[in-house]
Amino acid sequence: MLREDVAQQAIESLSSNVDEQVQDEVFLSWRELHGKVYKTAEEALYRQAIWRTSVALVERHNARDDVSYTLAVNEFADMTPEEFAQQYLMNEEASQGCSATARGEWTWSREDNMDLPDSVDWREKNIVSKVKNQGKCGSCWTFSTTGTLESHLALYKKEHVLLSEQQLIDCAGAYDNHGCSGGLPSQAFEYIHYNGGLETEDEYPYKGKDGASCSFNNSMSLPGQVRGVVNVTAYDEDSLAAAVATKGPVAVAFEVMSDFRLYNSGVYESPDCGTRPHDVNHAVQAVGYGVSEDGTPYWLIKNSWGPEWGDDGYFKMTRGKNMCAISTCCSFPIV
Repeated sequence: MLREDVAQQAIESLSSNVDEQVQDEVFLSWRELHGKVYKTAEEALYRQAIWRTSVALVERHNARDDVSYTLAVNEFADMTPEEFAQQYLMNEEASQGCSATARGEWTWSREDNMDLPDSVDWREKNIVSKVKNQGKCGSCWTFSTTGTLESHLALYKKEHVLLSEQQLIDCAGAYDNHGCSGGLPSQAFEYIHYNGGLETEDEYPYKGKDGASCSFNNSMSLPGQVRGVVNVTAYDEDSLAAAVATKGPVAVAFEVMSDFRLYNSGVYESPDCGTRPHDVNHAVQAVGYGVSEDGTPYWLIKNSWGPEWGDDGYFKMTRGKNMCAISTCCSFPIV
């Protein structure tokens, strides 16, 4: 068994009531597993205290029989919800009016009597690019944008290419985007359309921070081109399902609740999250939908917190309830 597997099993079996020395040993194993380095002994103690709180939260949640998802003591377990939101999520200003775009767009709704498959998973068609990691930058909107565009280029143009998130951070500010503070895929698609395309990830590599001047090469033909932007009718999950099934993956946004950072598996839902456009604080990519073994309809969603997070970088969310505003800010490009 791999050392990483042993460490994770120890974490999962840890009770918050066990001997403090055992907790110290498991915390050290967790630090090693996730490459955690703290500047001072005081910071290490502070982080361990937060980690213990996360362990207790995971234990309580996973012991319940009335929940549809599990949590795990993952790499974010030593961060408070407030710290996590500040470093990984969009701020309120960036998510305002998420269903609107500045220069006009098409709106798409499901046609009457449209027959849809019971389940869709675009990964099976080899058009979903790898899970990326945004790091400590609220640039989720750029990964939602590039991931969706990468899928549509693969589906409609047979072009498999990884596109530049950093170009969007550096260059798309005029379209009401705010770099590491947040932005919207619909507005990013507009930037790409009017800019004439997007460079590749290799040509314009990701740095995960603001402040650099826009430096894309406008003398070359850019691979990631967009002819138009389509917004799916807000609050209409039937139309969103139809878009995912018949058009391809869709960029969506939702409100991340405090426990979501520790998501591990299952169909996520929360009674406390909002359902309006201004509630959203994280953009992702809907790549499918289905029904779980217990009969719960779900969305299959690709995240941008690395492949080690959640279910190999993906998660499922309850479908049919506009859970956490998942159907309020949905768009896809025309390539």
